[in-house]
Amino acid sequence: MACNGAKKPLLSGLVDSTSQRIDECTPYRRRFRRVKSAPVTELIPSDISGNGPVPRYESFFGGRHESLKQVAVFLAVYLGLGTLCFYVFRDDIKGKKSNPILDSLYFCIVTMTTVGYGDLVPDSAPVKLLACVFVFTGMLLIGLILSKAADYLVEKQEILLIKALRMHRKLDPAAFLKEIETNKVKYKCYLAIIILSVLMLVGTIFLYMVEDLDIIDAFYCVCSTVTTLGYGDKSFSTVYGRMFAVFWILTGTIALGQLFLYIAELFTESRQRALVNWVLTRRMTHLDLEAADIDDDGVVGAAEFVVYKLKEMGKISEEDIALVMKEFEDLDVDQSGTLSVSDIMAQTTQTHK
Repeated sequence: MACNGAKKPLLSGLVDSTSQRIDECTPYRRRFRRVKSAPVTELIPSDISGNGPVPRYESFFGGRHESLKQVAVFLAVYLGLGTLCFYVFRDDIKGKKSNPILDSLYFCIVTMTTVGYGDLVPDSAPVKLLACVFVFTGMLLIGLILSKAADYLVEKQEILLIKALRMHRKLDPAAFLKEIETNKVKYKCYLAIIILSVLMLVGTIFLYMVEDLDIIDAFYCVCSTVTTLGYGDKSFSTVYGRMFAVFWILTGTIALGQLFLYIAELFTESRQRALVNWVLTRRMTHLDLEAADIDDDGVVGAAEFVVYKLKEMGKISEEDIALVMKEFEDLDVDQSGTLSVSDIMAQTTQTHK
């Protein structure tokens, strides 16, 4: 691609090929590389260990606090309403009972997570219909928790994990952020495995010590619970056991579901990276050049080349490009084919009129 004597490509407003000499191309290439997609991330004060500043993780946490609050409200409403309903119809639920309120909450949890041990079961038509409503509503809420709350809690720990894994290396803030972004899904898988392992260990020990199960039966009950298999031959039957189960069953089933989601995401990301690597390493042909030449002028500018490669990688589509070009045309008030401060000011003035 020459830098002079050619018509200006449609998307190459940043590089004017008709007015620049060949030896002036390098500064423009550097300019493309310096383009930022967002303002520079602010730094927070050094952590208490004195290992230097840790970048704010705004790209992952933006808006998550409100989502977490919403999930907490939905969960509280669901458990409160479910406990109340099953308490009212407690005489229509048969099985091993302990405390009426605790049994109602426990039954609500095992219904919500689809564990269904069978130690407490509906024994009348109204309660059976009520259980049907709460099991579907509970599964919907579990999906919401998986996508919001659990993901939030795992990502909150990513910085700590990365610091532990990379303690022997001195990473500057930019390298730190790049490390997080590149291996984000992998670290989430590690954390999900750790969290699930800890929950299973705690559950096994509790069942062994409080429910008086032998170690094999305790581990068997833990596995059948977190996978929502719930045969029902082993379950929580004591008051303290069901108090523990109310929290443990919910967190354990969510942790396993989140791990499966992360594993699927990791495989998808691996395939995407393989595609990107193939696109970047294969040789360009004249057919590729023709396809990249958006304005059919026989010359491919830097912006056209970038757009073509992004399309090959599956990062953007024709629809995405059309939407962006529509925004560009709306901002280009003077129809010059380029954007300037005057265009932005004029567009802002029109908006406020």
